[in-house]
Amino acid sequence: MEKFSVKNLNVTYNGKKGKKVHAIDDVSFELSAGDSLGIIGESGSGKSTMIHAFLRLLSPNTASISGQACFDKTDLLSCDEKQLRDLRWKEIAVVFQKSMNSLSQIHKIGTQFEDIYSVHNSSASRKEMKDTISNLFEIVNLSPHIYNMYPFELSGGMQQRLNIALSLMFHPSLLIMDEATTALDVITQGQIIDELLELEKQFSITRIMITHDLSVVASSCKKILVMYAGRLVEYGNTNDILRKPMHPYTEGLIHSFPSLYGKKEQLKSIPGSLPDLSREHPGCIFAPRCSYATEKCFQTRPKTYTLNDTHRVSCHKYGENSNE
Repeated sequence: MEKFSVKNLNVTYNGKKGKKVHAIDDVSFELSAGDSLGIIGESGSGKSTMIHAFLRLLSPNTASISGQACFDKTDLLSCDEKQLRDLRWKEIAVVFQKSMNSLSQIHKIGTQFEDIYSVHNSSASRKEMKDTISNLFEIVNLSPHIYNMYPFELSGGMQQRLNIALSLMFHPSLLIMDEATTALDVITQGQIIDELLELEKQFSITRIMITHDLSVVASSCKKILVMYAGRLVEYGNTNDILRKPMHPYTEGLIHSFPSLYGKKEQLKSIPGSLPDLSREHPGCIFAPRCSYATEKCFQTRPKTYTLNDTHRVSCHKYGENSNE
């Protein structure tokens, strides 16, 4: 059953003097209930912009958005504000990078958690709230005694764990994590991911995770979406893509990260840099950095080809031997 789908999503930033920056260019993907998706790509590829777009966190004064982002058949981009508010936090929860900055430093942690809990469950007793919140602390490996502490008494990593706990408060059916575990040590990161995997099984949580850490994707995500300069270049099952990447960009990303499978090989960087997204790119946007590029790659944009039931890639190499 399809839980969340993005169709033909486009985001254009409106710059100075009429300059347009095409941050997201015709991205589509879908997730079933209980799926977990890792979104990878260089900084500036549009990963966070895409998340902000379908959560309607981009100002209409600075960004133009088109397409669909459907959660349980509700289009998040066209539904009214009340529908969106009803879904946020209880059904759709988000943990942003450095989200510890959202905590009030002058209010006790327990008070902040109780306020949020009571907004969505006004009939809850004090004991119910405290028991639920204490259990959340345990999930993210925090001591119950921080209930009566202030955020400034905790480290940055511990504050980030608090925000992860907040996101799990109502067992949302869609959990979005934007570099949410970056500030955590490896041990705590592993513990939280293990807990998330258990909760996903128990409550059929669907998760979208933006990360630069391929090991996190390999160990915790069923699917991968690879983005480059605002475009989807490859999408499919994690094992298929990590063991046999089909797009040259995906191949380059994997070779620039310590080997996850088999023998260790020397790391290789991808030459060049991201293109200027305020300019038109009629061909494959990765062509200037691609060692396989032909004349066609610079002139014609590749279609997205389906290599099997789930594996899709945008590359001219597969045009003649694939089913669209």
